[in-house]
Amino acid sequence: QLQASGGGLVQVGGSLRLSCAASGRTSRDYVMGWFRQAPGKEREFVAGINRGGGSTAYADSAKGRFTISRDNAKNTVSLQMHGLEPEDTATYYCAADRFLRNLRSDSSDYAYWGQGTLVTVSS
Repeated sequence: QLQASGGGLVQVGGSLRLSCAASGRTSRDYVMGWFRQAPGKEREFVAGINRGGGSTAYADSAKGRFTISRDNAKNTVSLQMHGLEPEDTATYYCAADRFLRNLRSDSSDYAYWGQGTLVTVSS
């Protein structure tokens, strides 16, 4: 089970830190990712991290502004976001999959999903 938190209302240029807490099986068994979905749009990949935390991947829109990290001892994955823009407004979801061999950006590759946390960037 995944529980995302940390969303909220922030002004343009602001920062937020999203967290995803995993319960049940230890998170180190899973490749983890963050996706987002804006109203009227498809869900899109934001960032991913491998089991050990040593490899990450980002969407072009997130590069240089967002950082994904994980703490396997605490079963958490975080997404630190800086320089937020109105286009970042969306519901953000954490996702996990036990069987992925590589980081993947397709949402259909992830079996487990959190409930989402809303990020609103106001101008």
